[in-house]
Amino acid sequence: MKNLLTTALLLFVVSTFAQVEINGVKLASTIKAGDNNLTLNGGGIRKKFGFSIYVGALYLPAKSKDGNAIAKANEPQSMRIAITSGMVTSSKFIESTKEGFQKSTGGKTAPIQAKIDKFLKLFTQNEIVDGDVYDLTFLPAEGVKVYRNGKQLDVVQGLDFKTALFGIWLGGNPADEKLKVGLLGS
Repeated sequence: MKNLLTTALLLFVVSTFAQVEINGVKLASTIKAGDNNLTLNGGGIRKKFGFSIYVGALYLPAKSKDGNAIAKANEPQSMRIAITSGMVTSSKFIESTKEGFQKSTGGKTAPIQAKIDKFLKLFTQNEIVDGDVYDLTFLPAEGVKVYRNGKQLDVVQGLDFKTALFGIWLGGNPADEKLKVGLLGS
């Protein structure tokens, strides 16, 4: 009986700290978001012009394959962006993200433009470099908390903003279709 309990405890500890590796980036199978435990839903590589530029990972309270429902959900979620290329600069990232918001909202960014501007300004504080990790963690009562390498930069409030932001990767016109498939665990 003692051996059975020891084995069960060991399996629990190992599974708690299990990781997935994508393009050299280790992703924890679970993370904490406030008081919530989020599970890795999926991950993938964002490519542009054939080059791998970052690894994206999506963490949710429960696994899902419905990108639109995830983007619209008023529940804790987190998107991790691990920069894997020196070709990514702050200005290129901002331009690409602006395009993503246009696609995600069908060109209707005006109602959330001030929130988009606040978000994009966070990427001008320090030049983005290979190895940077950004966590975009949504908590319904607070908004999207933006972290760079584990340090919180700011919070952008509103489910409307979060829906548009997560829609960049998960919406009907995503930034990268293969990345979306990976984020949805397909």
